[in-house]
Amino acid sequence: MDAHHIAAANAAARALGVEPGQKRATALALAPDLLIGQADAARDAAALAAITHAALAFTPSVCVQPPHDPQRSADTVLLEVRASLRYFGGPVKLLQRLREVVTPLGHRIQAASAPTPLGAALLARGPQRVHVQDKAAMQRALDALPPWLLGPGREHWEALQGMGLATLADLRRLPRAGLARRFGTALLNDLDRAYGERPDPRVPITLPPRFDSRLELFARADSAEQVLHAAGMLLARLSSWLAAQHAFVRGFSLAMQHEPRWRSDAQVPPQTVLEVALAEPSRDPAHLQVLLRERLAQVQLPAPTLELRLAAREIVPGEAPSGELFPSAASEREGLVRLVERLQARLGAERVQTLQPVHDHRPERASALQPAQPARIGQPRATLSVPASPVRPVWLLAPPEPLPVRGGRPLLAGRELQLLSGPERIEAGWWDHELAERDYFIAEDAEGALVWLYRSRLPDSPGEAVTGWFLHGRFA
Repeated sequence: MDAHHIAAANAAARALGVEPGQKRATALALAPDLLIGQADAARDAAALAAITHAALAFTPSVCVQPPHDPQRSADTVLLEVRASLRYFGGPVKLLQRLREVVTPLGHRIQAASAPTPLGAALLARGPQRVHVQDKAAMQRALDALPPWLLGPGREHWEALQGMGLATLADLRRLPRAGLARRFGTALLNDLDRAYGERPDPRVPITLPPRFDSRLELFARADSAEQVLHAAGMLLARLSSWLAAQHAFVRGFSLAMQHEPRWRSDAQVPPQTVLEVALAEPSRDPAHLQVLLRERLAQVQLPAPTLELRLAAREIVPGEAPSGELFPSAASEREGLVRLVERLQARLGAERVQTLQPVHDHRPERASALQPAQPARIGQPRATLSVPASPVRPVWLLAPPEPLPVRGGRPLLAGRELQLLSGPERIEAGWWDHELAERDYFIAEDAEGALVWLYRSRLPDSPGEAVTGWFLHGRFA
């Protein structure tokens, strides 16, 4: 509502007799338990912008028809879709896709289609939303609408009603000269534009260069789960904006504004900001929400939150990948990348690590842990024509385990190991005073498992004797 009148009412309020345009006192007299919220033009504009961004994913020609009476009707978003019908499979499938995109934004739409923009806007505001393709059918549908749907018609509604003009058809049967003298030319101009008898050019909207959207919460959020529920609306807006841009995002930030009365404490910051980074660009709202959920799970809010602000960064242009009938290497890699992204969001990027090869022949020094870089997972690497590398186990023991010997042969769990291949001689480490001279073998234990062991050719430290066999690894 505005300061004194009801601006909009849901179905439950209408069932109690509450209507847009009523005075606040009248509405409360009809429904004493009525829950009233203050109208906010900026909040409504942000919600409307999200709808227009979603519409731009279907056509570049999108404009807004403002309401003739803000107290009784809402803005109407107009889409020129004639050139897009074949691509989306016809008007029925296009409307279905449009509803699917708009639903996550939390809005209920009333859709109609007609050959003229004003005609479609009037039909969408009428009691029955119809979809007509030709001019004659549109004119028949418009004839049944009340004159007050036109802006000038609302202004002169009482006079028109007193003359017995209940429909646009009644209005069109009157002499035009008399209508112009009585009600002005604006009424005739709107009538002609709606019926396609006068040109009605529209200027399409343009997307803002950056995404930055705010959302005021209906109630303060005390937990991360409440913040996540509200942030889902902002993520849906971001997804619509990206789809209209034919782009993807590499990261975004969520700022949570805290309740002012808590800020008197010097320890409470005015806002808490979360940064979410993606290994690969995306615009899937479900995936973005999963990453945000993992980040929020690690945050303890210092104070209740009243407002959220979502800003996108690192926008990457590109087209969405085509669908696949069977799993491919690319789709499998995408699943692995998203798993690593979730782990990094939950645990922190520095705690998710991968093994990277190091140029050192000593097995215990041949790899090092580094923070995972999901963008490189599964990427093809350049190869050289070199001899095949020896087989190495993934699981290495640190330190290697000494093995008992019986009759010159190594034992594991009291049973003799059968040597299958070897020796593979490794001599390295002279440059850092940690010399390793070993002969490695692949052996099989009594259970049939493969192990990796070596026989030391030098003592581990000066003054020690050669100790014999060591278990260094196990094959999976």
